[in-house]
Amino acid sequence: MASKPEPMFPVWGSGGSSQGAFSLFSRFWPRAAATKDDHQIELALLADSGLKVVSPSASSDQSQLEPSLTSHESATTLATSASADVVAELLDVDIDSEGNYIHTLAIRNNNQQASNTPKARHSLVMTHGYFTGLGFFFRNYRELSQVPDWDIYSIDWLGMGRSSRPKYLSKRGESEDARVAHAESFFVESLEEWRQRMGIERMTLCGHSFGGYMSALYALKYPERVEKLVLVSPIGIPEAPPDFEDRLRQGHGPARRRIPPSDNNTPEYESAETTDAAVKAADAAAKTLNEPSRTRKLMFGMAMNLWERNFAPQWVVRTAGPLSRRLIDWYIGRFQWLSETQRTALSAYAHQISMLPGSSESALGDILRPGAFARRPLVDRLGSVAVPTVFMYGANDWVDFTGGEQVIRRIAGRVPTGLFRISQAGHNLHLENPAEFNNVLAGEMRAISSQSTL
Repeated sequence: MASKPEPMFPVWGSGGSSQGAFSLFSRFWPRAAATKDDHQIELALLADSGLKVVSPSASSDQSQLEPSLTSHESATTLATSASADVVAELLDVDIDSEGNYIHTLAIRNNNQQASNTPKARHSLVMTHGYFTGLGFFFRNYRELSQVPDWDIYSIDWLGMGRSSRPKYLSKRGESEDARVAHAESFFVESLEEWRQRMGIERMTLCGHSFGGYMSALYALKYPERVEKLVLVSPIGIPEAPPDFEDRLRQGHGPARRRIPPSDNNTPEYESAETTDAAVKAADAAAKTLNEPSRTRKLMFGMAMNLWERNFAPQWVVRTAGPLSRRLIDWYIGRFQWLSETQRTALSAYAHQISMLPGSSESALGDILRPGAFARRPLVDRLGSVAVPTVFMYGANDWVDFTGGEQVIRRIAGRVPTGLFRISQAGHNLHLENPAEFNNVLAGEMRAISSQSTL
């Protein structure tokens, strides 16, 4: 595919016009170079997890490659771990005639590498969350690949990670339903094209956060292609509180209501026994004591306006130019459950994929309202899901697990369901407590294997 100039600032919005003031500003604010051809950083991260990444041409068993696979380009063997025993491939899988491709990690029936081994019976497809890429599952691939008779695949969503970056034109000038449908179709249909090119008949689809939202939509549209749906801390399930956006514009964050402080000035959160009078008193006290400043209100209002205009966090990183790496280092630096080496590798990877040209990242504003509530919540839409569905949340997750409980109550008895809460973990449970996460997901995979042998 012929390379095109990479603008400092992406073309966003329904009209497709560039943001001239920022483009002019970019001439005086250089940014770190990023290229889709540089796989060194990604490979270093994957090698740290015990993967030996090879190109298809270097594979010891060509018979394991799917005949329908079309690879735009493959990573060469640039990095391996000295103790690695899990062979993986990095592929850029063409999905159309316009040069678009889905960046893919493939581990094919790794536990049985003999050339006469039949194709694995099942496929696990992992989809990442927003502001991340397939590299964020680096603590999970090795263990999951040990489940017999399973192929493991992980993708970067189109326009994210190291997949191609086509121009994404929002329909925010049209009705909200049209805006949402356009954004959802962009991701769901590209995943279906990828599945066809890979020759996968059915898959267990495991999506984290934003990836969970899109994986759920895919299962709703193509249930015959999904063996099981695993939603890992998925966004977009519950309805937003009626006054949520008004509260944000007034500078209030999504805090829980509190009863009046106790004598020791330690606030206690509302319980089932809290009386209406106490709640009203708490609301009045909070309004008096915690009224946001004019500056805070202004900042919240500006942030909401930028959100509605499809500006994304990656835009902030790219705009920061030479300071961009510091922003990413600060964010990843909070991941204290990783070693220093892992944080350094993950930060380098996150920075690289964030600096690539903007694309579908701006679709987040089409899908979610400010505050991360979906414009079309899944709580009702998933009521018609026709495949076994499992939810996983961190015990300290900012995503409310009761959304998953609501869905389960609606579909229980019609399809198999389950909900797991991973201890000592928040939203990034696959990174924070990989041992427990891997054990739960591997258990779901083995359950499918056992059912298919009956």
